[in-house]
Amino acid sequence: MPIRGPSNEVDARKVREEVSKARTTVPSLSGEQGLNRYLSEIKKYPVLTAENEYMLAKRYSEHEDPDAAAQLVSSHLRLVAKIAMGYRGYGLPVSDLISEGNVGLMQGVKKFEPDRGFRLATYAMWWIKASIQEYILRSWSLVKMGTTAAQKKLFFNLRRMKKQLEAYEDSDLHPEDVTKIATDLGVPEQEVVNMNRRMMMGGDGSLNTPMRNGEDGSGEWQDWLTDDGPLQDELVADAQESEVRHDMLVEAMDSLNDREKHILTERRLTEKPQTLEELSQVYEVSRERIRQIEVRAFEKLQKAMQRIAGDRLLPGMA
Repeated sequence: MPIRGPSNEVDARKVREEVSKARTTVPSLSGEQGLNRYLSEIKKYPVLTAENEYMLAKRYSEHEDPDAAAQLVSSHLRLVAKIAMGYRGYGLPVSDLISEGNVGLMQGVKKFEPDRGFRLATYAMWWIKASIQEYILRSWSLVKMGTTAAQKKLFFNLRRMKKQLEAYEDSDLHPEDVTKIATDLGVPEQEVVNMNRRMMMGGDGSLNTPMRNGEDGSGEWQDWLTDDGPLQDELVADAQESEVRHDMLVEAMDSLNDREKHILTERRLTEKPQTLEELSQVYEVSRERIRQIEVRAFEKLQKAMQRIAGDRLLPGMA
């Protein structure tokens, strides 16, 4: 399957310019409202015989005849519409899918080699599908849905395989279904689970989506979003209070001697406190003696904290 790139975009623009110069023009596709009219108009273009198609393709490949390109494109517009209809399940406008498919068709016409012996439709369908699929992947989510060929294959085949397995659309897949899909498509099972969850959530939505709220009038989706986290002033107040308590603790620790500081720190102020047995071996005393020193040091620390707090609240009156 061909992959679209910067050079292909240039080729497509060139073919569009050549088609626009021809007497036979591609009908305009103005949104979903004009879709039925567009589908009716493209039925008027005749299907080319193999001989006529070959002659037109030779004229374009050898002389870059815009009239030949226009006839090749217009005769295959129905093919583009048929392929685009197969991608309606992704929630994107059909008119956009057809427009992208038409770009792929133009690229196919540009690169078609008639002397290879097969029809244009057989060759162009791969360009059409690639163009539509690239558009869907770009439009579905701000986060890339698939970057490797296997991931893209998973994205575009997951719905079909879930339908075959009679899996529900709004729930996680059963482990045996995950295993079968992963095996058939050649991807890790976790990628199947992740892709299924993302597709159940649907594509990205705009924060400016209009919403109605009964008697309260209408607004945009972003007007009704709330943040359940703490307010900024609360966060600042908590940070300031934590800083004050830390400073008071550091100052209060000066009221302890070195042994009391060490024992209290190792027992109550570390993520992995040491046991009484471990500290008793360090100081070569009993575990009970270590416990007594810890309790006394903690009481001294509390009194020092209370004194420091009083001094800060009532300066000069302690």
